[in-house]
This record gives sequence, C-alpha cells and structure tokens, in this order.
Amino acid sequence: MKSRLEEIYTALLEEVGEDPEREGLVKTPHRAAEAMQFITQGYHQDLEKLVNGAIFHEKSDDMVIVRDIEFFSMCEHHMFPFYGYANIAYIPDGKIIGLSKLARITDMFARRLQVQERLTAQIADAVQEILQPKGVAVVLEGKHLCMMARGVEKKSSDMVTSHVLGVFRDDRATRAEFMSLLRKRD
Repeated sequence: MKSRLEEIYTALLEEVGEDPEREGLVKTPHRAAEAMQFITQGYHQDLEKLVNGAIFHEKSDDMVIVRDIEFFSMCEHHMFPFYGYANIAYIPDGKIIGLSKLARITDMFARRLQVQERLTAQIADAVQEILQPKGVAVVLEGKHLCMMARGVEKKSSDMVTSHVLGVFRDDRATRAEFMSLLRKRD
C-alpha cells in the first residue's frame, strides 16, 4: 500500500509528463517519499531529547567554537536543496555541551523546510536556551540550488548569515575575535 507521500510523488511524475510505471521510475515515488521524510525529520525532534543530558558543569569562560559543521536543508520557497557549513561559538557561563550536540542541533533545524536566515537564528536560540551562556554566535555559509540551478543560475554565489546573542552582540571585540577565528587556514 502506497503512503500519501508516494501517491503525491506518483502524481508529480504524471504531472511533469512522465510514466510512473516506466522501469526507471517504478520505485521512485517510494524512494522520494523516504528521502523527503529524512530531509524533514527535524520536525519530529525535540531539543531536550536531542541534547540528552550532555551538558556539563565547567568553570571555563573562554570562547568555544565549532567550525565547518556540514548542513543540508531545503529552501521553503522552491523546495530545492541548500547546503553549507555552520560555525557556532559560545562563551560558557558554568556549563558546556558535548561537542556532537552542536552538530545535532544544527541538523535538527536544517532538516526542515527553511530559509537560511531563520535556520541561523534557530540554532543560536537553541544553544542559548539549553546552555544560558554569556553569548552565542552562529554564522552559516550556504549554497542554494534555487539560485544555482534555476532563475539567475549563479553557481558560485554563497549566502552568509549570522545571528549573535549576549556578549557577541554587545561587545564588538568579542564579535571581532569570533570572526577572526573563523577565517580559514591556508
């Protein structure tokens, strides 16, 4: 029995002029439905369950940065993929988080229909919510297929977004230190 998503993908194939019974397409609606469920799994995740207690008391108050966290998402305007790297920093106020949890938080919000601006803010807000640090900074660098493969077709364009909270917003020197540490090593 076909799922509702499989039926939708079958109808989509028919609508673009394809034969869903053609050998190469027979299983496409099923595969596409599974892919869409995977790509949008972030809707079914909970921040507290995802963090799973991986918050530790630590006296450190030096900047913590995780650079180049790969992400993959879907543009809510065209339902085309966009992908890139997230860079997350925070300044602890008595608590730190397990390193992999920052990547999981990024994926939780990326695995939804998105715009990069909102994704950036959601990641920063989630880190702020669970750690209550002195500050959070998030910079995302993304490539958008909706711009690369259609419309203006600019394949080399990147989109960079940032969202800063706490000391990163209030103190230019802290924000500048974060940005300088993001620069790639040659």
